[in-house]
Amino acid sequence: MNRHAAREKALQILFQLDMNDIPPEQAMEEHPESLEADDYLKGLVKGVAGHKDAIDQTIVEHLEKWSIDRIASVEKTILRIAIYEMSYRDDIPENVAINEAVELAHSFGDAKSGRFVNGVLSNIMT
Repeated sequence: MNRHAAREKALQILFQLDMNDIPPEQAMEEHPESLEADDYLKGLVKGVAGHKDAIDQTIVEHLEKWSIDRIASVEKTILRIAIYEMSYRDDIPENVAINEAVELAHSFGDAKSGRFVNGVLSNIMT
């Protein structure tokens, strides 16, 4: 599985975590075929889940005229993945994390999701 596909699957698993408030291990058990073959996917899910509070604080600090509670779960999950990659993964350049997040937002969010995600992540970089 390539990293883009891993991010898509991680988005689905992390979205499920957010919506159902279940432990990461339980959510990952529901996707064994993807996880057993992909260490990057496992790392994303565990990393985002493990650093969720710090990542959410980063989001809060870089929102303009928004509160984190107003962000749709899809966009919030995409932001968490990108911020995890930007903050905790040395092997992912920030611009790659942002571009991948915007692509995920275009695929899984609404018409304005890509622009919103790009704006928040750009604020973090500055």
